[in-house]
Amino acid sequence: MADRMDLRGKRILVAGADGFLAHHVLAELEKRGARDVVQADRRDCDLREQADVRRLLAEAKPQVVVNLAGLVGGILVNTQRPAEFFYDNLTAGTLLMHESWRAGVEKYAACMCGCSYPDTGSPLISEAMLWDGPPQRNSAPYGSAKRLLPVQAEAYRRQYGFRAIVLVPGNIYGPHENFSLNDAHVIPSLIRKFYEARRGGAPRVTVWGSGSPVRDFVYAGDAAEAIVLALETYDGAEIVNISSGTATSVRELVQLIAELFNYRGEIVWDASKPDGQARKIFDTARMRLLLGYECRTTLREGLEKTIAWLEENYPRGTVRL
Repeated sequence: MADRMDLRGKRILVAGADGFLAHHVLAELEKRGARDVVQADRRDCDLREQADVRRLLAEAKPQVVVNLAGLVGGILVNTQRPAEFFYDNLTAGTLLMHESWRAGVEKYAACMCGCSYPDTGSPLISEAMLWDGPPQRNSAPYGSAKRLLPVQAEAYRRQYGFRAIVLVPGNIYGPHENFSLNDAHVIPSLIRKFYEARRGGAPRVTVWGSGSPVRDFVYAGDAAEAIVLALETYDGAEIVNISSGTATSVRELVQLIAELFNYRGEIVWDASKPDGQARKIFDTARMRLLLGYECRTTLREGLEKTIAWLEENYPRGTVRL
């Protein structure tokens, strides 16, 4: 484990600060005593434009950069806009890391996505499996773009001594998520469906797929805690999975959300819609070994927090729909 970096004495730039995960990372940084934090989002800088990235870094003068920016979404939007998902994520990720090195940034952290891993059918996805095959087809453009982050980080570490780390959060969920039915991930999409069904007295809720895929969900607060801990203590070239390591089928997830909403209507499974990857459970041994961290929030607890947030904010019009 590297010498602990005291974030209280560092100027930290968080890119993608208007995003869901960034909200939780910013809260965790504040909890750890980091006060000199610069927040940048798409209104401040287009990370696809080199001149914009250089200007941002010249003005912010950060010692630490956390890149949480990116074009993200569920299966539907990935299949509708594959070129954008590839180009935007590849360009923004590459430019910000390169220009951070040029600007003399002391430490850099980026997040790869779980869908960058190949669909090998293995019961656990370990970091060593990254190059065992192509990414899952439905999200291959996005997953391929993100897969190059650790390649760049290792190359810059080897040639320039640049301290860049790459973390791989699992299927993150929690308050402040995007709840759009068109481009949200599975948990916020389902929570919104059941919330609106209960609110409107709908007799049934239609769910995509068969319910058979198995996923590993991680509460955003836990993921943020692990990311900030890695900033403080980890300085290795190896990617690190950040997740709960707990297997839950989509069918089990749907039943739990219906229970938490006390929804008694019919659940209809639309098997004409894609399921996505059959199984995606992350091996968290490296996280426990290198970070000394384990995710603590159970799925039920995390869903309860997320539902409570939606119920409070939906009527106010402050939920991303």
